[in-house]
Amino acid sequence: MADEGHIRIRTEGLTKRYWSGSVEFAVFSDLNLQVAEGERLALVGESGAGKSTLLHLLGGLDRPSAGSIYFGERDISTLSDAALAEFRNREIGFVWQIHYLLPEFTALENVMMPLLIRGQNQDEAASAALDRLDEVGLRRRATHRAGELSGGEQQRVVLARALVGRPSVLLADEPTGNLDHRTGEMIIDLLSELHRQHKLTSIYVTHNLSFAQRCDRVLKMEGGVLSAETAGRC
Repeated sequence: MADEGHIRIRTEGLTKRYWSGSVEFAVFSDLNLQVAEGERLALVGESGAGKSTLLHLLGGLDRPSAGSIYFGERDISTLSDAALAEFRNREIGFVWQIHYLLPEFTALENVMMPLLIRGQNQDEAASAALDRLDEVGLRRRATHRAGELSGGEQQRVVLARALVGRPSVLLADEPTGNLDHRTGEMIIDLLSELHRQHKLTSIYVTHNLSFAQRCDRVLKMEGGVLSAETAGRC
C-alpha cells in the first residue's frame, strides 16, 4: 500500500511541446501529478495520448518544455545531463514493451550492465545480477543469450536488469504488450511481488485494464489531461 503521507514524485506545471515543421504541438500543458511513496499507479488512455511521453519525462529520458519534476525535494529537470544520467542509473528501473536486451550478451551480462555502467566491479555486479535472476526464476538460464530465451523469459531478464541497481522507482511502459495472455499474467504477478519485496514506487503505462485495476490508483490521459479513471485494487 502507498504511504499517502509521503510524496515520492510530483510534477508542477509540466508541459511538453514538439514542433512539426512550423507547427507547434502540445502533448500536455501545466500537468500536475503526485505519486505517493510505495504507490502502484497505472496510466491508461488511447495510443498517442501522451502516456509514454509522460513516463519518459518522469524517468529523466527527456526534458520538459516547461515545469518541474520532483523526486522528493530534488527537481530533476534542473540537473545537468551527467547528473541526470547518474540519477536514472541509481534511482529508476525501466521496463519496456520491447526488451532491448543486447543479443550478443548472456542474460547475466545483460542484467549486470547497469552496475558496470555505475563503475561496480565485475564480481560484485555478477553476484547482484545472479541474485536478481534467481528472484525472477531464471538463475539456471543465466548463461543463455537473449535469442535463446522465450518472450516471457526475456521480459523477466528485463525485470532483473531494472532492479539490479536497487532503484526506488520502477517505470514500466506496456510491460505485457508483446506477451500472450498466460505469460502476461505471470509477468503481472511478478511485478506485484517485486513491487512489495523491493518497496518500490511503481508507475505502469498499460492498455491492459485488468492489470490497471490491480493497482492502487488508475489515471486516464485524455486531451492532455490526467483524470481519475477508477479505484484500483491493492
